[in-house]
Amino acid sequence: MKILVLSDSHSSLRIMRHAVFHIRPDAVIHLGDYLDDGEVLREENPHISFHQVPGNCDRYRMQEIRQEVLCYPVCGVKLFMTHGHLHNVKASLYALLAEARAAQAQAVLYGHTHCPDCRREDGLWILNPGSCGHGGGSVGLIETEHGQITDIRILHQEDWEAYQ
Repeated sequence: MKILVLSDSHSSLRIMRHAVFHIRPDAVIHLGDYLDDGEVLREENPHISFHQVPGNCDRYRMQEIRQEVLCYPVCGVKLFMTHGHLHNVKASLYALLAEARAAQAQAVLYGHTHCPDCRREDGLWILNPGSCGHGGGSVGLIETEHGQITDIRILHQEDWEAYQ
């Protein structure tokens, strides 16, 4: 199964739509900044499972209170999802990784920095897809099979246009 991970869209729906069109994900995760971009994408793709957390720029844009951290299985793998501002990720990932490990997540997903980050550290996958709204746009792709993560990577527009 394919999970498309988006963050920091800042009204760049074109990039988000192109990624969904080319990748054809089973699920989409939007990690905030601007949460309403994810809502538009959800309405346009009702057949895709959507999961969203708000970012620091969403505080005054939301109609309702939303959980800022989610941790549950998506496509069979337990994911820790947050924007990152509450964990001060621009200074350090220490608090974020500690909380994700305590929750026994298989991967931690965050945004906020606009800097792509994809690696595995002590058995925990770490993914920041970068910004799909700035710098040409980047997204994250998680592939799963039988409750395990088989691949995680960062994709840029030229990558997902060739992806099938």
